[in-house]
Amino acid sequence: MGVWIDTDMGFDDLAAIMVAAHEGMAIDGISLVFGNAPIAQVRRNAAGAASAFVWPFPIHAGRAKPVVGKLETAVSVLSEAGMPTIGQALPAAPDTFAEDGFEALCSWLQGSDGERRILALGPLTNIAAVALARPDLAAKITDLVWMGGGLTAGNHTASAEFNAYADPEAAAIVLSHGIPLRMVDLDLCRKVLCTPEDVLPVREAGGRNAVLLADLLAGFVAIATRNGRKAMSLYDAVAAVCFVRPDLATWQAARIDIELAGTLTRGRTVVETRVGRGEFNASFAADIDADKAKTIILEALRAEASW
Repeated sequence: MGVWIDTDMGFDDLAAIMVAAHEGMAIDGISLVFGNAPIAQVRRNAAGAASAFVWPFPIHAGRAKPVVGKLETAVSVLSEAGMPTIGQALPAAPDTFAEDGFEALCSWLQGSDGERRILALGPLTNIAAVALARPDLAAKITDLVWMGGGLTAGNHTASAEFNAYADPEAAAIVLSHGIPLRMVDLDLCRKVLCTPEDVLPVREAGGRNAVLLADLLAGFVAIATRNGRKAMSLYDAVAAVCFVRPDLATWQAARIDIELAGTLTRGRTVVETRVGRGEFNASFAADIDADKAKTIILEALRAEASW
């Protein structure tokens, strides 16, 4: 089985990669995409993370802009670094990544006839590029788990979740090419919540990166607490749990479409579950064992913080 992660490298992406690794997934490679921040900052975050956590897998820079339209990032929420912290930040490290995300994905898909599973944590621009230019290779993707969309509402706008809003055309392209997409949306992710109290075990883990991880986790949780909420979802890490432990989620087949127009509705994921109202083209995680998912995430962070 081959595993690939496509990411815009914020803190919850970092946690997602740790979940996958901690659960025994052999990661073949990572491709970077704009999203949490512009691609230059995403690359800096990836370089810092690879240095701090001694990642063995190759990292490739991918798309810097959406299929159409203007660049949209989440820096207004996540800071200019795309990764808020209450103290330590990722170290500065040389960015030696080649701008070959498309070529690397194609080579990986071409390399085997076995399972080819992708965990996508940002806008789907890199995956859409493969679908458009090499549909023969896109057809080799056996499982695409995407943290994106929202069944009931958005977060970046009232209608749209950020990863869908940042490049809705890319999401529509992926859906139209018959790639087996499993969506892990806002509503599902928000069932798995991290509180300020969850930071302390990470901080006390005693490893060389314990303070760094704790400060980053606390900075991410503070996005919620500074706005009056008691807890924060580690969105991408929840998607990673669904990727490594699909048995913990309840999956429902659906017709998923992406709204491409409308000033107030662009990027909205329209999810139809009624039989006979449209051909089902994807599935979504309708429920999850939240306690087990949270335990998996926090254990992965503590394990990483302990060495």
